[in-house]
Amino acid sequence: MHWNDGLQGQALQIAASPNSPLCVVAGPGTGKTFALMRRLTRLLEVDHVAPERILACTFTRTAAEDITRAILRLGVIGAENIRTQTVHGFCFSMLSAQDVLEATGRVPRPLLGFEERFLLQDLCKVGLGGVRSCGKKLKAFSAAWARLQHDQPGWPHDVEDQRYQVVLLEWLRFHEAILIGELIPEGIKYLRNNPQSPYRSMFNHMLVDEYQDLNRAEQYLVDLLANGNLVVVGDEDQSIYSFKHAHPEGIVEFPGTHPNTEEAGLDQCRRCPQQVVGLANALISHNVSRSNRQLQPMLENPAGEIHCVQWSNMQDEAEGIASFIKSRVDARVVESGNVLVLAPRREFGYLVRDQLNGLGVPAHSFFSEELLDGDPKNTDESRAQQAMALLILLANPDDRVALRCWCGFGNNTLADAGWARLRAHCKSSGDTPWQTLKKLDDETLTIPYTGHIITRCQALKLQIANLNGLTGHALVDAVFPTREPWAAPFVEIATAIDEDDFGPRNLIDTIRRHVSQPEMPTDVDYVRVMSLHKSKGLNADLVVVCGCIQGLIPSIGTDASPQEQQRALEEQRRLFYVAITRTRQTLVLSSVIGLPTAAAFKMRARTTRTVGTTTRTITSQFIHELGSRCPTAATGQQFLAHTALQK
Repeated sequence: MHWNDGLQGQALQIAASPNSPLCVVAGPGTGKTFALMRRLTRLLEVDHVAPERILACTFTRTAAEDITRAILRLGVIGAENIRTQTVHGFCFSMLSAQDVLEATGRVPRPLLGFEERFLLQDLCKVGLGGVRSCGKKLKAFSAAWARLQHDQPGWPHDVEDQRYQVVLLEWLRFHEAILIGELIPEGIKYLRNNPQSPYRSMFNHMLVDEYQDLNRAEQYLVDLLANGNLVVVGDEDQSIYSFKHAHPEGIVEFPGTHPNTEEAGLDQCRRCPQQVVGLANALISHNVSRSNRQLQPMLENPAGEIHCVQWSNMQDEAEGIASFIKSRVDARVVESGNVLVLAPRREFGYLVRDQLNGLGVPAHSFFSEELLDGDPKNTDESRAQQAMALLILLANPDDRVALRCWCGFGNNTLADAGWARLRAHCKSSGDTPWQTLKKLDDETLTIPYTGHIITRCQALKLQIANLNGLTGHALVDAVFPTREPWAAPFVEIATAIDEDDFGPRNLIDTIRRHVSQPEMPTDVDYVRVMSLHKSKGLNADLVVVCGCIQGLIPSIGTDASPQEQQRALEEQRRLFYVAITRTRQTLVLSSVIGLPTAAAFKMRARTTRTVGTTTRTITSQFIHELGSRCPTAATGQQFLAHTALQK
């Protein structure tokens, strides 16, 4: 790859002698990976830092894999020994160490998303509010109660928050579990209380990518691990994780909170066509809570190809977008692996994916919620969740979280009353939940309101008896039958396991890693279909953003305060900014004018009127905010006819 003198100069500035903290503000496509590699090369070859004393830390697993690949391409002796991890991955490995386990008294058994639903149900049972309000507090707890940038992570100050934390921790300790988001607060607590821990002096240098995506607790953890030699890289305009209390202010305020910080900037976009850079600047300028930075176009880049198109309905959109992509692939204008289709809801993405596959263009979707989604109160809608719980219990019948879930599936209250009584019995008797369930089953013990739980326990014992001893693909086929559509993603995940006779534990770990820390593939030969969030860190020659309608893009909760709605709107604008700056050549912004009424209600789309079973929608306000350089929208037919002539 060719880099001009400007980027070389910026990279050399970033690679300068690491005598003080360094804050690098890097816009999309500006070459930050190249600059970071120059920094690492300097550390290894000039400053002779031991590679195992360097931690390159990221927010997502995809970013960690990208940095690992870039490091291996350096060709510098020892580079392969540089440690690259996500923030959560580091905390999990630290908390899993025996000495740390003894110090914290916690079991690092992380909850999956669907398992949290049962936790929330039990919290509601004791009067802590509804599922939604309990869920909001759960996110605040996972951010160590540092909801805002100036909050000190660690302790709840509100009386309701304090009561919530007591009940929550009691549930987690009884079930011998930990929240994935809780890994950071637990890591902070351990490091803060153990200044002599080897983890406090493990690294001489830390490089943190996507710093703007860290919340205040994660930033504080980085400070505890770093020994002054800290490089943070980020971009306030690409902060898209406020649901976990991340704040773009983190990267802006870093020089003020870290004395003697040197600052550097990367602002020339080498990825995007010039027109896309112009659209991105026009869009993000509508955010008021940002510094007045401008992304600069690279004059050598082409103007780019941009289309705005509107379809009658979702089916027409899927068929039209798939037809357009196929025509470009057939004409060898673009390869399938260089196409990204981004959708605000998986229903849009699934339709495009299925149409592409039907046309012979290979496509895969990456909506992680599709794997373990479903209503646990409905047995038919929670088949994947039940299969995962069964697999966990096959490996360990004493897994208390999986038992809690298994016993609640198919019940309108998730059997919260019966499970609460079962917990009370365990606390008074010293029995484990599994021992108590067996006593209930053989009728040596009676507990009110446990009829559903006993029935589920009997089904569990039968299932485990049938599965015992199975390994490898026989195990996968038994738990995830290939004839069932919901099971297909799990069967595909299992193919990544190298050994032939793997057991349930290996299969569980592989699925859990895929679900909790999904890695977005980069070098592929198929069209990738995913959410806008998932596209962070990726790029492609052709990017399609479908479903660009108000209520979906942007998507803002109506129960929020005006101030919260404004913050949400700005983050949604940053998310759209991230999406459109993924492209290297062609950008298609697609919307529909009508949705089925039921779908519109479920998706919370903004609508105008209903005609029959169809509800009229409103095009996303972000399309207008792209400014005068954004082309006038065409109908689906006009778009296909025009692009056919271009081909």
